[in-house]
Amino acid sequence: MACRFSELVVDSRDPESLAAFWAAVLDYRVVGREDDGAVEIGPEAGFGGPAPTLIFVPVTDPTPGKVRLHIDVSPTDRDQDAELQRLLDLGATPADVGQPADATWHVLADPEGNEFCLLRARLDPV
Repeated sequence: MACRFSELVVDSRDPESLAAFWAAVLDYRVVGREDDGAVEIGPEAGFGGPAPTLIFVPVTDPTPGKVRLHIDVSPTDRDQDAELQRLLDLGATPADVGQPADATWHVLADPEGNEFCLLRARLDPV
């Protein structure tokens, strides 16, 4: 048996706000809160369901420099242009990481500056 991707932990200055942003992006809900201020979001099934959860943990000093990991998201119920506008309306901002001008994806940053990509392909919702 192999491992299964179950959760992703993200350092955050404001876990509640960042969790709210990503919950709106992914159509997730809060599935848990810890005494230390961590907030876990996930699909309706929660931890162990068909999709991984995200846990936003409070840190006073985020790791400096380029993060070595980022999230890619794909639209499920609209085209890429409509989803791009929705993400910008939620608080995402365009980011330049040196992507080519004719890239088929958009590089964005969440409200705390974490980069992520919006891909063109539409996927069925989980």
